[in-house]
Amino acid sequence: MIKGLRNSLAQLVRYGLIGLTVNLSGYLIFLLVTYLGMGPKLSMTLLYLAGASAGFWGNRNWTFRDKGSFLGPGLKYLGAHAFGYLLNLTILLVFVDGLHYSYRLMQIVAIFVVAGFLFVAFKYFVFVRPGKAQEIRQ
Repeated sequence: MIKGLRNSLAQLVRYGLIGLTVNLSGYLIFLLVTYLGMGPKLSMTLLYLAGASAGFWGNRNWTFRDKGSFLGPGLKYLGAHAFGYLLNLTILLVFVDGLHYSYRLMQIVAIFVVAGFLFVAFKYFVFVRPGKAQEIRQ
């Protein structure tokens, strides 16, 4: 139990470091390209794709130390990010377009909401080793 908790905490720290690096650089680029005239949703879409690609390698190799097949986790990763993207887009549509909050602020909120969702999805769905799936169910 303690070992599992320690492992989860270590994964969360590594995930946070990768996420901080990817999302901070992505957010700064988001601010720049929206300042230059690109719309917030198009900017978010392009940067989401770039960030998700960079994050796959870091999270697969360092956060969850997955050494298994590339294809299975890769497809699951795409699925998790599809949900994450829709969650991010929904936040912008509701809070920016609907309620007229600042897109700058709401994108920061969306980054944290999506990051929380993705950590859980990666840990329990994407990078689960076959032997670990049985432990989770018990």
